Amino acid sequence: MKNSEITGLSQEELVARIAEETENLVKLKFAHTISAIENPSRISKVRKNIARLNTEVTKRKAESATETK
Repeated sequence: MKNSEITGLSQEELVARIAEETENLVKLKFAHTISAIENPSRISKVRKNIARLNTEVTKRKAESATETK
């Protein structure tokens, strides 16, 4: 997911995507533990995507805090 796509999401959509991606990460890790998955770099990509989503949420919280002051 590109950063431009992430910035276009609403706050509720961001939280939903974080939950979805976290669930996906758990499933990938479990599948990789049981038997090696075909492309283990997918785990890294999902982790980075979750980090991007969390960064956007934090950025928006900071912006809303500065607007209220």
